Amino acid sequence: MKKNKLLLYTVATGLLLIPSWYEWGHGLIMLIAFVPLLFVEDYLDNHKKTYRSFTAFLYAFVAFLIWNAGTTWWIFNASAVGMVVAFLYSTIAMSIVFWLFHISKRNLGPGFGYFALIIFWISFEHLYFKAEISWPWLTLGHGFAYNVRFIQWYDTTGVLGGSLWILLSNILIFLFIKKLVVAGNQNSLKGVGLLAVLIVIIPIIISLTKFYTYEEKSKPVDVVIIQPNIDPYKKFVDIPSVEQTRNQLNAALPLADEHVDYFVAPETSINNNIWLDQLDYVPDIRLIKSFLKKYPKAKYVVGITSYKRYEPGEKLSVTARPLTGTEYYYDSYNSAIQIDSTGKIPVYHKSQLVVGVEKMPYTKYLKFLKNLTLRLGGTFRSHGTQEFRENFISPQDSISIAPVICWESVFGEFVSDYIKKGANFIFVITNDGWWGNTPGHRQHNSLSCIRAIETRRSVARSANTGISCFINQRGEVGKKLTWWKYGAIRDTINANDKITFYVKHGNYIAHIAMFMAALVLLMTMVRGITRKS
Repeated sequence: MKKNKLLLYTVATGLLLIPSWYEWGHGLIMLIAFVPLLFVEDYLDNHKKTYRSFTAFLYAFVAFLIWNAGTTWWIFNASAVGMVVAFLYSTIAMSIVFWLFHISKRNLGPGFGYFALIIFWISFEHLYFKAEISWPWLTLGHGFAYNVRFIQWYDTTGVLGGSLWILLSNILIFLFIKKLVVAGNQNSLKGVGLLAVLIVIIPIIISLTKFYTYEEKSKPVDVVIIQPNIDPYKKFVDIPSVEQTRNQLNAALPLADEHVDYFVAPETSINNNIWLDQLDYVPDIRLIKSFLKKYPKAKYVVGITSYKRYEPGEKLSVTARPLTGTEYYYDSYNSAIQIDSTGKIPVYHKSQLVVGVEKMPYTKYLKFLKNLTLRLGGTFRSHGTQEFRENFISPQDSISIAPVICWESVFGEFVSDYIKKGANFIFVITNDGWWGNTPGHRQHNSLSCIRAIETRRSVARSANTGISCFINQRGEVGKKLTWWKYGAIRDTINANDKITFYVKHGNYIAHIAMFMAALVLLMTMVRGITRKS
């Protein structure tokens, strides 16, 4: 096979991986997207004397760079540097995984090799969720976010079950095509073909059955979602916070009455230097309390930028920094609060922070990157976080909501921790306007559909500039406000108290994969050393 053909196959995989992240594409394309690259790898494996193993990394790098660039180019609108770093970091990580698979296949043979691809990739995705520097947007299973009818079994497997399905389908389809076209081997053709068909079809049948038979338990809660539609590049400097709050309340007023249970407003809606020990004196909060007097059973969930001051001698967090000109230290937070009739204001601090925007990883070693850090409300030293998920409880009926803030909605196992603590439904508050009218805000919204399926929780999503919407427990988007629309929407969503298998057991698929991956890596190393000796 000529190098031009190898490159063509590599590019084909990169291009095939892109459509699933767009509304005009379909997740089922992912089931064949790796096939061309697997042919490239197979050719390199069959010509070991001509090609060193690292060649597999180089071809994989081309494919995965095309995929990353073709799906997440919109990061450029917020930061050109951030886009380049995200592309390179993610592409290199994916290419290393593919390279390790190629090395294992060279040393252990095709059987162990293809098994290694599955367990290495799933282990990588899981570790990527947990890493200090993480960009798990392109987790393979997320490619079905626009096709929820095909992934209802995510309530059992989580998104990594989708990754497993994609990898296994690609390998079996590749083997079938290889036997049919390349080798002409008819002996095991029917078996491989039948297995490939079953692996593709059975999950679809199971999912469609679940989709059409799943019934939500009727426990309606009346919710108003607010979309204030404020330019994110102006809201922190040009528009007073109180004016923004009045803007929100004016949007909600036409839909407000005594039956409303919740008003939901976006991330960082209140941003006028709020100290946590002075919440009752914040003009925005007093304005909201006055608004709620007409609706005594309503709760108002909203995002704020907050600060905590440490007294002299008080134990400091790892993110605490000195307050200029004083002896005090302080922490900054991206937080959510609930305002209701009780007078108490529960606070949750966003704990899954965006690298470069809200936190700088490995600050001890990466100080040279300080000048490249984005200034979208974050700092070089990082916002503060909290170790546990904290739900907001309704004083009227003990209904519990999960206040998921922006980037946190990308992490399935992270969100499930709210549910374990009793959350009956999910509120996602976010500000996606940094990316402009690009696929970024639509992709982010679609990931909430997956979280709804994994947890079987209804979602109310409030985004500053859109998309704000309601999502039912099957992951279907209902009423919504699209990009750059000012206003509010109202609907009822059903509370749920049942725990799914995935919520209970988390990313168990990854835990199994990581154990097996360690064994396969050990076997690969031993075999490699043995062959050299």
